[in-house]
Amino acid sequence: MKEIKTEQRCILFAMLILALYLSPLFILQENAHIRVHDNLDSNIAWYRVLARSGEMFGGVQGVIPQIINGMLSRNAFGTEFSIIVWLHYFFPTMIAYGLSQALTRFVAFFGMYLLLKKHLLPGEKWVIINIMASLAFALTPFWPSGMLSTLGMPLALWAFLNIRNGEGSIKDYVVLTLLPFYASIVLGFFFFLSAMGIFWLTDVIRKKRWNFPFLLSIIYMTFVFLLVEYRLVYSFLFKGEPNSRDEYFHAELPLWRVIRLTFKNYVFGHTHVMTVHTFVILPATLIAMYLVISKKLWKQEKIFVFLFGLNFILSLWYAFWFYEGWLPLTKKFHFMDTFNFARYHFLRPLVIYASFALALKIISLQGFSWSRIAKGLAIMQIILLCGFNDEIIYRDKPTVKEFYAEDLFQEIKEYVALPQEDYRVASIGIHPAIAQYNGFYTLDTYNNFYPLSYKHQFRKIIEKELEKNKTIKKYFDKWGGRCYIFTAQLGKKYMIKKDSKRHLKNLELNTNVFKEMGGRYIFSALPIDNAEQNQLSLERVFESKNSAWKIYLYKTF
Repeated sequence: MKEIKTEQRCILFAMLILALYLSPLFILQENAHIRVHDNLDSNIAWYRVLARSGEMFGGVQGVIPQIINGMLSRNAFGTEFSIIVWLHYFFPTMIAYGLSQALTRFVAFFGMYLLLKKHLLPGEKWVIINIMASLAFALTPFWPSGMLSTLGMPLALWAFLNIRNGEGSIKDYVVLTLLPFYASIVLGFFFFLSAMGIFWLTDVIRKKRWNFPFLLSIIYMTFVFLLVEYRLVYSFLFKGEPNSRDEYFHAELPLWRVIRLTFKNYVFGHTHVMTVHTFVILPATLIAMYLVISKKLWKQEKIFVFLFGLNFILSLWYAFWFYEGWLPLTKKFHFMDTFNFARYHFLRPLVIYASFALALKIISLQGFSWSRIAKGLAIMQIILLCGFNDEIIYRDKPTVKEFYAEDLFQEIKEYVALPQEDYRVASIGIHPAIAQYNGFYTLDTYNNFYPLSYKHQFRKIIEKELEKNKTIKKYFDKWGGRCYIFTAQLGKKYMIKKDSKRHLKNLELNTNVFKEMGGRYIFSALPIDNAEQNQLSLERVFESKNSAWKIYLYKTF
């Protein structure tokens, strides 16, 4: 009874820390600082565009009229069966964002805790370590629109291991059924489910039995994902016209850079699956590995040893996916370019934090003082992760309100005084997602899945600028997900704040093509010195105290 009360108190304390961690989102709301990259500059604006498009349940051949002249497929915005889409449909942006963060982090905590308590560190002795490791896992600065794609893996693994061990129940199948509605198969679970398939196969070879319940549970969750992600399945099976991913080329790194990238990823991680493991977890696991080697604990700690090795292999695989030696295969099998198999490294948050918990156990077993060190390491990791709160690490970035600058763009809309669907705009020096969020119809966009013909047509607008800057030429031609009006002078800078004193000089745009595509206005974050040469006239300059940007409104003539 005493142990149960200790467990409940510790869990309650963990929930309190999580609530405090999330509180800035709910207290500050639009005045909060959150991630810009692959968040404010894309996904959050997409949810708003989709909600207003009338295409929430649009057919598989449907399009989003507001973006790139209606050539952006409805399928590019994902499934309507994703809960995050509906959060943004029913709630204001920051309420939806806060709820999504809360849901993801609480599920991450309980998923990891159930996994550790039942399968990796059972017994009352390890309750505190299990709770601290689970809390640390739940505090990781995950990619927001990934939802439970990585942070839901421990809960799924808990359910699969229950079924594998012959202890499966209705709750396990409920987990396997619900997770696909708040996760993405391409942002995590394809790799997790294929890993489960390999796990099942090794069981068959080692134990000489088929374990059909385990196999069927893997097939079942895969089937649910395919139903939920039916738009993705359709786009894969019925390819249609070439799209921008057909010009994505990844196999270009020489061997020495691959080796460097392996260790960089192993030590520092990746922006889309940030684990913040460098300063505490990595030393803890290395100490534990040293103890395993020195005390010959291979048999007792075989799970830790396996996870320790797997962690490095995942970094190695991630880096080698970009090795130039793949080039002959990518030319022969085009899907190797269009599908990012490097994302097996998305398994690393699960692997790293499960390893961390096991490492703390190994360290604790060395004696009383070591036990205190283990708990100290767990506390240090939690404090470190609290320092990675969005409000701290993005404090120098614009707030959500400053980023989307709704009052400023409302002024522009009123100045133009035309229905927004009657003209097209593009942006220079700011993300097109800002204009999209404010209802403008844009020729530029950030999407990984749009017609290749449109990319080539848009390229003509910026052709001369690309020729002057090798970095943006490669960035656009070999990827092109950011279909932006790039300039040689700004390069890959597209967040020019209103306090900038710079001017755009010697700009060379093909404004005729811009006009042929329906373009009428350009929102520039900087004044264009040779605007007249580009058949542009400055209409007015817009500025607001609630905006991070100063917008120079140019009109074609």
